[in-house]
Amino acid sequence: MGELRAAVFDWAGTVIDHGSLAPMGVFVKTFAEFGVAITIAEARGPMGMAKRDHIRALLAQPRVAAAWEKAQGAAPDEAAIDRVYAVFVPMNEAAVADYCTMIEGAVPAIERLRARGLKIGSTTGYTRSIMARVLPLAEAQGYRPDNLVCAGDLAEGRPSALMMYRTFLDLGVWPAWRVVKVDDTGVGIAEGLNAGCWTVGVALSGNAFGLTPAETAALSPAEFAARREAAHGELLRAGAHFVIDSVAGIDAVIDAIEGRLARGERP
Repeated sequence: MGELRAAVFDWAGTVIDHGSLAPMGVFVKTFAEFGVAITIAEARGPMGMAKRDHIRALLAQPRVAAAWEKAQGAAPDEAAIDRVYAVFVPMNEAAVADYCTMIEGAVPAIERLRARGLKIGSTTGYTRSIMARVLPLAEAQGYRPDNLVCAGDLAEGRPSALMMYRTFLDLGVWPAWRVVKVDDTGVGIAEGLNAGCWTVGVALSGNAFGLTPAETAALSPAEFAARREAAHGELLRAGAHFVIDSVAGIDAVIDAIEGRLARGERP
């Protein structure tokens, strides 16, 4: 066994739901219920946050706030966040089951990490009620992490380190530099950095690239290269120590981190 003790994975866009489509679509539909049109790009902007915080971030955007005031007759406030959240959660619970396919190569890659002696943790911006739909579908496909920490479990979610701290306790792993956080969003990378972990961004399968495998295959080589470069760049700017296309390619990163740890390097 090397120095690493655990890998902690996000869910949508990282191990399930190639393209992170479920939350994006539900945000667009939810705001439409209130007469407010938001773009896919706007919906994706705060992705990775706890969903109530995500709604707050959207309503804080000047264009969205102005559209809300025009449609609802008042500027958005905490009560408005509550109203949107109350619609969003059951809609996401209903939709998420259609987006629970494991990302290609994720299960065997995670099993290879287990074979190396790593524990497998998980944190998510989804609530417990949403994850109640996800967990059995993921398990049926061979994925069952050693723990789960959800949005709403603790006083703060991402980008704070609290969900990672709970994961350290659940898994019995320490110090933080023995842990790798894998995520497809900037706030998920920040979660790992704030906890003192190594961080790995997932570009092509996640929110930054934002397409299904079929949509990706339909891109021209130039379009693919440009979008891939943009997705990698977004995660590198968020502070990721490494960026890979999908979790299927994580083995080489684990090797690289072990090499850096052997030289005395820390995150």
